[in-house]
Amino acid sequence: MRLFVSVLLAFAGYLFQAASAFAAPLIMTEEAALPDAHAGPGTRGIGRGPGIKVTSPADGASLKSPFVLKLDFESRGGVQIDPGSVRVAYLKATPIDLTPRLKGAISAAGINFSNAEAPEGKHLLKVSVKDVDGRETNSVVTLIVGK
Repeated sequence: MRLFVSVLLAFAGYLFQAASAFAAPLIMTEEAALPDAHAGPGTRGIGRGPGIKVTSPADGASLKSPFVLKLDFESRGGVQIDPGSVRVAYLKATPIDLTPRLKGAISAAGINFSNAEAPEGKHLLKVSVKDVDGRETNSVVTLIVGK
């Protein structure tokens, strides 16, 4: 019985590793084809909410899909970040909520989404995060995906 459980656990670990090695859609081709949102302010002025720092991709860098999307959240004044408050929207005429696609990649430390896929083009993502005191920060992340 112990041997069976050990083999079963080893196989489950293998499947998990194999599944995480595949690319996952962040933005679908059909979504990218929708009309763009009207440009608005990227970020607002100084606030007391958590900081959002884009670690990957580098600012203005042209990406090749799949890529790593990594954002770090920085608490202010020692107030904890509420990972349940994180929202990510693809800015189109009607914004598309990408949060469910990123659920497993969101933590209080930030977003770490490996092997993200997106079609060629310029994509704007609005990232919102709150701390446990309810202070919110919004930031727009620009992804430029090439061939």
